[in-house]
Amino acid sequence: KGQYGGGTVMLWDHGTWEPHGDADEGLKKGSLKFTLHGEKMHGKWALVRMAPHPERDHGKANWLLIKEHDGFEKSETDQPITESAPNSVVTNRSLDEIGRDQDHSWQSHASSHSTTAAAETAEPPPLKKTKATQSTSFEFPKEAKKEALPAFISPQLAVSASAAPTDAEWLHELKLDGYRMQARIDAKKGKVHLLTRTGLDWTHRMKPLADALAKLPVEAALLDGEVVVLNESGVSSFADLQAAFQDKSASAKKLKLTYFAFDLLHLNGRDLRPLPLRTRKQYLEQLLQGTPANGAAEVRFSEHLETDGAKMFNGACRVGAEGIVSKRADKAYVSGRSATWVKIKCSRQQELVIGGFTLPSKGTAGIGALLLGYYQGDKLIYAGRTGTGFSHQLSATIRKKLEAIQIKDCPYSNPPAEARRGALWVKPQFVAEVAFATWTADNLVRQAAFKGLREDKPAREVVKEDAMPKERAKVAAEKTPVMPKSKPTSAVPMTKSSALSKVRLTHPDKIIDQETQLTKLQLAEYYAAVADVMLPYIAHRPLSLVRCPEGSEKTCFFQKHIGMGTPKGVEGVDIPSRKGGATEVFISLSTPETLIGMAQMGVMEIHPWGSKNSSLEKPDQIVFDLDPDSAISWETLATSALEVRERLQAIGLESFVKCTGGKGLHVVAPIRPEHEWPAVKDFTHKFVLAMEKDNPKLFLTKMSKAARKGKIFLDYLRNERGSTAVAPYSPRARAGVPVALPLDWTELAAKELPQFRVVNFAKWQNRLQHDPWKDFLSDPGRLTQKLVSAA
Repeated sequence: KGQYGGGTVMLWDHGTWEPHGDADEGLKKGSLKFTLHGEKMHGKWALVRMAPHPERDHGKANWLLIKEHDGFEKSETDQPITESAPNSVVTNRSLDEIGRDQDHSWQSHASSHSTTAAAETAEPPPLKKTKATQSTSFEFPKEAKKEALPAFISPQLAVSASAAPTDAEWLHELKLDGYRMQARIDAKKGKVHLLTRTGLDWTHRMKPLADALAKLPVEAALLDGEVVVLNESGVSSFADLQAAFQDKSASAKKLKLTYFAFDLLHLNGRDLRPLPLRTRKQYLEQLLQGTPANGAAEVRFSEHLETDGAKMFNGACRVGAEGIVSKRADKAYVSGRSATWVKIKCSRQQELVIGGFTLPSKGTAGIGALLLGYYQGDKLIYAGRTGTGFSHQLSATIRKKLEAIQIKDCPYSNPPAEARRGALWVKPQFVAEVAFATWTADNLVRQAAFKGLREDKPAREVVKEDAMPKERAKVAAEKTPVMPKSKPTSAVPMTKSSALSKVRLTHPDKIIDQETQLTKLQLAEYYAAVADVMLPYIAHRPLSLVRCPEGSEKTCFFQKHIGMGTPKGVEGVDIPSRKGGATEVFISLSTPETLIGMAQMGVMEIHPWGSKNSSLEKPDQIVFDLDPDSAISWETLATSALEVRERLQAIGLESFVKCTGGKGLHVVAPIRPEHEWPAVKDFTHKFVLAMEKDNPKLFLTKMSKAARKGKIFLDYLRNERGSTAVAPYSPRARAGVPVALPLDWTELAAKELPQFRVVNFAKWQNRLQHDPWKDFLSDPGRLTQKLVSAA
């Protein structure tokens, strides 16, 4: 460090690059085009040589790197990828963390076989502020990059722990019983916004607090904190907070809102999130010095102690606090649930979903008890009831809210008989904060007491919170800077197959779908469970994989060539280029272990060729993709698929149908591999043209989206060399992770399109015993020369 080119470096991305044409020729001509297949960088690029400036460049050429418009590019208003994905692709550590850990250090003056410790990481520069007329100015370290004031940043969340950490690198704050809130201050526009943990704007509900924040001497800032109401003992009271929001009485109007700011994410055009928490709080404390309070609201700095966590926790419980939050003082701010923040509660308390209620025994107004639950995947699990904790007035208010959303059917999945007794069911949309003694052996809350309604948390996010053991929390904080949300116990079976045991998964608890909370491990278990029925349709074929390293809602990309990161057992098949160029090595697989290994790569879709490796140029199946406009009914789509089947039967071809995991259907006919791709494509084109000619009001054979309104696009283009179709049993890289699944033709008579998800595999796994495609591979039809010639 200190020498030219010295300092901390990281492996930020890895993958493969694919030249368009001859790379040497492109460089020679000064225009090299290529595609990147990385974990982070994707799509098409162009490297263009600029003419050298005769005076400035001294004959040396400069090169310009250009991102092409291909769907992967970002706009100028998007967050740069170096900020949204700044960490190492291998260890998920930041540049600061790599430099601080000093576990891979090299010095130019040392021998090639030795490793020596680098210089100690310097402390952040001392804060220096100068009073200005309107705002306070700060000096920032180079790690605080310039950025526009973000509209909203998904908050960092804590994991539950059974005991407080005692190591010196942790700092400890009181756990506050209120609403998590981001304060967005844009002094140039004269605006302050108060945003909930999901980004809802609640400024209108806390106008006095917004007015207090507007007085801060700052140009732009984004604060993270908690809005509370303090009782006479100085402890936050969630009941009083609810009264301040909902109660119209004179006493409720006197309750003062207090905003405890505990983090600073943006300050005067600088991103502070990469800085250590200790440094961020130094900036925050200086910003809030001398903050005035008004009569109805106050802004405070959330103090912390750097002491023994156990002592801090015991003290918090003695004064009646809810608990503490312990945070790693040396870590950056990361959105999502992270083991660098842990919460330890003095008593059991968590959010639970209200799925029903009972009436009071005496028939009075209000409620007898609230029926509670939590989500496992897409199932609402019954968790018991609470009949205490609400006043007469609050009871009547809650009953009025619940009566407005009553439903006929029970929303819980297989609740016990005692839960149904006297129950009135409601839509599961309200969330209750509940304190309780413990969880019973039947996973019911014991001695539960109602604390208040949580308007800031969607019901779908409520899962059963299990405390992480202290030692596991410590390891997680050190080794995995970002952790997913609490791992759900979904309906995916915990398959312990021999194939699964041979596959190594890193970060198995990583959430890869926010909607269902599906984890990487559960995806691997799904692949293990369906391997025997899925492999016959994908083995020994070239494959295109859809990889989603950050999950279904983030950027995904296709990979068809073998490259870095492919698991052991992946086979390669040499495929000559269409234009007679160099041979390309495509991905292929044939074993359960390799299929399971796709989960480690973040593969959420598998698309095989319509031909095998042994006969690449001659397809053994034809695919018709029926892609309906949103106005097309399921009945019309199903009838159209049956028409495709009848037309194929008329020429001696048997066909099979599958749902795609989207809104369409695939009709697939196995054929003998006797004709090459151009002939098969021409046949399928003429086939769909005949359908379009017979019913032009319903069918369309051209891709034009403008002309597809109210029609079904008959896509025959999957029947050409290099094209693929999603495999039977493949997941889809969409929110909820649906599955493309073989159907029986009789299922098209259903009232709606059958849909299946990975997360509720237990509900439909018995379909594996009755495969409607069991004859697909055993008796392929024959596309005769007469049919091909006629086409």
